[in-house]
Amino acid sequence: MAERYPEIEPYEHGMLDVGDGNLVYWETCGNPEGKPAVVVHGGPGGGCGPGLRQYFDPAKYRVVLFDQRGCGRSTPNVLDPATDMSGNTTEHLLGDFELLREHLGIESWLLFGGSWGSTLGLVYAERNPHRVTEIVLVGVTTGRHSELDWITRGIGILFPEAFERFRDGVPAAERDGDLGRAYSRLLEDPDPAVRAKAAKDWCDWENAILMVQADDVPLPRFEDPDHRYAFARMVTHYFGNRCFLPDGLVLREAAKLAGIPAVLVHGRLDLSGPLITPWELLKVWPDAELVVIEGGGHSSGPGMSETLVAATDRFATRP
Repeated sequence: MAERYPEIEPYEHGMLDVGDGNLVYWETCGNPEGKPAVVVHGGPGGGCGPGLRQYFDPAKYRVVLFDQRGCGRSTPNVLDPATDMSGNTTEHLLGDFELLREHLGIESWLLFGGSWGSTLGLVYAERNPHRVTEIVLVGVTTGRHSELDWITRGIGILFPEAFERFRDGVPAAERDGDLGRAYSRLLEDPDPAVRAKAAKDWCDWENAILMVQADDVPLPRFEDPDHRYAFARMVTHYFGNRCFLPDGLVLREAAKLAGIPAVLVHGRLDLSGPLITPWELLKVWPDAELVVIEGGGHSSGPGMSETLVAATDRFATRP
């Protein structure tokens, strides 16, 4: 079984005007006559990297990738402190999904996402089940408040030294409150030095909770101050606003996913997104199957890529 398909380049790309002054970058790869699939990247604010193209057989799939508004190659980018964040919510992103589908003339598509992308993708599928043929998710999250609280505070019991540094990065009066919201405020501070420190403190915490194996290394992209700021600003905007979702929405609305086959891939050692979330989702979604990657973390592990490719290969021939 192949780990991933060889690197490919888009055969088409563009900037879609989604309103409010936003242009969303999109690209299509593979076979123009192939089965449509859309990739929903994580973060929020992670953007679509070229590696995400490689989970699909390019002879069988028409793969659509896009950078969610405000990040990656979409404009205006949140890297600019002057970029208004009020027009960047889950509701806006869901609308962009549909505008892109209509723009590309796609009736329905397979949905592939990870981490935040799984939350956004699941909400989209529950709202538009007739537009989703199959779902493949990795590092499954649903945006519940308990999941956000775990990432910003609860998991500190496993990383006490890193958590103390992370918590102490906000003003003393806010250390017992919502740390996502506190960091979001710091990242909107008029002082560039305050913003830069907050971005580094946030990304240092992200790195800490992702490194669970002895050979794990810090994410190289977090070495870039610009990337740190744009990423931290976006993710804290969403975390501080509880992902703009009612608590528990995805699990409550899971009945709307009935009839959509899915593969959920999750690392046993995913500490930032514990296995309990896809396990509970499986209980209310009979058409899904869960594959647990022993020794796997949030987005990597032995056999994880192969499992994802096997899932898209299986669905490639499904009518």
